[in-house]
Amino acid sequence: MRAALAEEVAELLIAWPADCPVEMRGTCEALLAKAAQEVDDDTRARLRIRLYADPELSNRMLPRQAQDRALIEAARAGEAVLPRLARALGVSEILAYEILQDESGRALAVTAKALGLNRAAFSGLVMLAQPRGNVADCYARLDAFDAISTVEAARELRRWNGEQHAA
Repeated sequence: MRAALAEEVAELLIAWPADCPVEMRGTCEALLAKAAQEVDDDTRARLRIRLYADPELSNRMLPRQAQDRALIEAARAGEAVLPRLARALGVSEILAYEILQDESGRALAVTAKALGLNRAAFSGLVMLAQPRGNVADCYARLDAFDAISTVEAARELRRWNGEQHAA
């Protein structure tokens, strides 16, 4: 019930109806913040993706968690990053595999931006999860990260999720 409530309130906040009093936004934000603390990691990941349409709201409701640390530590320990990445994004492991196999690094950059990872975490993830190519290839992947905005990344991730559900 909490997950459904959180997702519904997030949708309401993103597409605030014109006929709703602006004074109610604070109450809805408080409700979402409380519900978001009581849901599982998968629901929080879906909320984060949904709320990236409004980065300020996302930062207030879902302060950055240690996803970057968890992914990097898993990669350093030799654990499979694939299932963690799929779970964090709310996508299939097949799509997560395709993201990790993208040699340009753009798909991983989209993923990192959509999850709120910083550049250092992205760099570590590239070096540990995509250890191929030369130094120039690594810099090209970092350039892909720098070139994409958070809003654009969230939009693309929503498109991937839509295509996945349609298939």
